Amino acid sequence: MKAKDVMVTKVVTISPFAKLREALAKMKRYKLKSLVVEKQSDQDAWGLITYTNILKMVIAEDGDIDLLNVYDACAKPALSVGESLAVKHVAAMMVQNRVKRVLVLKDNELEGLVAMDDIIDVLLQDINDETEA
Repeated sequence: MKAKDVMVTKVVTISPFAKLREALAKMKRYKLKSLVVEKQSDQDAWGLITYTNILKMVIAEDGDIDLLNVYDACAKPALSVGESLAVKHVAAMMVQNRVKRVLVLKDNELEGLVAMDDIIDVLLQDINDETEA
């Protein structure tokens, strides 16, 4: 099984110049825990902003969600994999880097996102299929 087999393709993005309040509102609207931060040119890297990034910036560092931009809090470049990488290697990268999400890219273009939950869902489905057989 490959990254493209478990990735989510409907990814919600946000400008790096958006305010943190806008990022939180978008996360709430779409019921997400992270957003992909758009790249600004073909040679730029994609980013990822999560609740954890925002909490660290706002709570721990006394930041202001109306003054800080997404690029102040996001992880950039975001950890990414190719769409044909085996899921076991994707999972290993996530564990080694202590992240719950990785971007799936093809020629530096966003194809999707794999979350740890997506991999677990596939594992659980495989277990269910085996027990029913």
